[in-house]
Amino acid sequence: MTTAPHDESPPRHALTVLGAGVMGVGITVLALGHGLPVHLVDLDRELLDRAGDRIDGELRLAELMGALPPGISPGDLVTGTSLKAAAGATAVIEAVTENAAAKAAVLSEVSALVRPGTPLITNTSSIPVDELAGALERPEELVGTHFMNPPYLIGTAEVVRGPRTGEPAMAAVASLLAALRRRAVVVRDGPGFVTSRILHPMINDAARVVEEGTATAEAVDALMQGCLGHPTGPLRTADLIGIDNLVDSLRVLHERTGDDGCRPSELLVRLVREGRLGRKSGRGFYDYT
Repeated sequence: MTTAPHDESPPRHALTVLGAGVMGVGITVLALGHGLPVHLVDLDRELLDRAGDRIDGELRLAELMGALPPGISPGDLVTGTSLKAAAGATAVIEAVTENAAAKAAVLSEVSALVRPGTPLITNTSSIPVDELAGALERPEELVGTHFMNPPYLIGTAEVVRGPRTGEPAMAAVASLLAALRRRAVVVRDGPGFVTSRILHPMINDAARVVEEGTATAEAVDALMQGCLGHPTGPLRTADLIGIDNLVDSLRVLHERTGDDGCRPSELLVRLVREGRLGRKSGRGFYDYT
């Protein structure tokens, strides 16, 4: 099922975004650029301060690339370290680390703070929504929305409906995504959903090809781009996702599906151990310094 973005004036939204990492910042930029006010929450005050500078830079970049609607003033940004900020939100987007226990703990606490009927959106690339819904007071309010990185440049979002997700929550998320001018593609719940279930094992295989010495990262990406039409190549994509995030997602897929193709390759694990996490650290498969 798909819904297309439209140009009608959207209803007013006030977002709380939980997590000031790469995805939390990207989602915040998307919302601010479409005129929505955002309260960005993270327990790390220093990370929040750095996030403010990154948000300013990425807003300018998004505007230069024509990724934001013209004539709309950016929404107001407030940052803070308390989850109580979520109490007044019309929707909450959780974008903490790809760890089921961490996400469940945050969602459980927020569920007790928000008004009944407030949709809670988990931005996860691999963890089944229903696995997290059990931690909520009202599991019918949880929806999975997998934004791709960077959210303000990619116009489609994968929306995951869990077995207990209610119609009001789905309608609220559809309204929010329309306000953000994103095309929503709704899928059923399951480990990795569609995009990660297909993409992440492919990246894992690409890393194994490099690990085995069959080809360099550059050669793998050139062949996947030139012969198979992949826009960036799987290993540049890995650097954009964040290799640590990719390894976390592969581990979730391996544990939930038993598919040995999802066991993170030794090369990916070694890159994480060495701090080569991709673009965000300056080095991954490629050097960005």
